[in-house]
Amino acid sequence: MKIYETEINDKVIDELIRLSAEWAAEDSCYGYVQNKTEDIEGNRVFLAEEGGEALGYLFGHISSSKNMWSVMPEGTPFFEVEEIFVTAARRGEGIGSALFRCAEDAVRGEAEYMVLSTATKNWRAIFHFYIDELGMDFWSARLFKKIREGAV
Repeated sequence: MKIYETEINDKVIDELIRLSAEWAAEDSCYGYVQNKTEDIEGNRVFLAEEGGEALGYLFGHISSSKNMWSVMPEGTPFFEVEEIFVTAARRGEGIGSALFRCAEDAVRGEAEYMVLSTATKNWRAIFHFYIDELGMDFWSARLFKKIREGAV
């Protein structure tokens, strides 16, 4: 298993779009749609690969905080994880954790925090992963409840 940061090229984009299609088909996140090339470009990409096949990815970018003063001072550099995904057949093997730690190590000199949002339908499992396994802190939650029949 190889976990590494990679340059964005056509092969990497194709692999990420393939995995993204798998993720979208799972219907495990509210509103998730398969990536297009423009969703990936401009990000830093980390891959989990075995035998030349991508099994998972993480991508994101460095930002400067605005209106996040409850957790960090204005202007603080942070790495925003846009997506992290591991193919269903390989979950539970530590690949997601390894991707996160690889990104964390790679951006430590440029960012003071790593930040992400999640729209998962399985929040218990994802909170266990991010908080218990990766040592992240909980910042905020946005909850919803359908109150009208037929609402999208």
